[in-house]
Amino acid sequence: MEPIRYFNRQTGTLETEQIYGERWLRLAYENPAGSILRHLIKRPFFSRWYGRRMARPASRRLIGPFIREFGLDPSEFAENPETFQSFNEFFIRKLKNGARPLDPDPAALLFPCDGRHLGFPDVSRVEGVFVKGQRFSLPALLGSAELAGKFERGTLVLSRLCPVDYHRYHFPAAGTPSPSCLINGPLYSVSPLALRRNLAFLWENKRVVTILETSRFGTIITVEIGATNVGSINQTFVPDRPVARGDERGYFSFGGSSTITLFEPGRVTLADDLLGHSADQVELYAPMGSYLGK
Repeated sequence: MEPIRYFNRQTGTLETEQIYGERWLRLAYENPAGSILRHLIKRPFFSRWYGRRMARPASRRLIGPFIREFGLDPSEFAENPETFQSFNEFFIRKLKNGARPLDPDPAALLFPCDGRHLGFPDVSRVEGVFVKGQRFSLPALLGSAELAGKFERGTLVLSRLCPVDYHRYHFPAAGTPSPSCLINGPLYSVSPLALRRNLAFLWENKRVVTILETSRFGTIITVEIGATNVGSINQTFVPDRPVARGDERGYFSFGGSSTITLFEPGRVTLADDLLGHSADQVELYAPMGSYLGK
């Protein structure tokens, strides 16, 4: 049972992830008998059922223990934890202004969310992200061979949010976003425990694709990926209305999830630490608003 390790940019140390629901994840994705459990939890009805549980007033009792167990800082929250009427209200919490300061360089791209990130300068050469021999399928991810063709040598950043993270995601740059396109699919876990088994969960799962047109960085594609217990992807921006970098794009309801940011070939250079750790197949933890690249 190999642990999940990541490099924390803020502390400068290699850390071991505390996995919410680890026993069930390992049973589903590492145990030979886990196929029945995977068949159950990938179905949308399971996530809807769990989501309803997390929206009930009785779920409030889980908030305090969760904050203590995972060492969250309530002073960052826009609201007092005692005011949340359910666990899901707490999960989709907003933060105080300034809790996630944006990189001061106006030419810098921002990480769109709190999370553990991997960066690849050329998506056509992405293979063996979590297991050797697993190749990345851009046409399947975007649901369009034509769109994939424009980005086939582009730069890709995969950002993974854990249940302990702030679960709102933001725009990495200023621009004008298109209406979002929903591509339905199952809801497998996107934890490394699951992706070690099958990277294709990223482009098989339910996902939402948005195109952001920018003056500085060209066209950027963002993809929100649903996962087990994350059937709800909620976009909060207004399509075709200009946004500033760091503006909120939306939020995931309860669970772990991922977002992908895709850039046209040759338009951006990723941060050195992101490139270095990704080359070693180690995720980089960095908060929303911090430096992604130029």
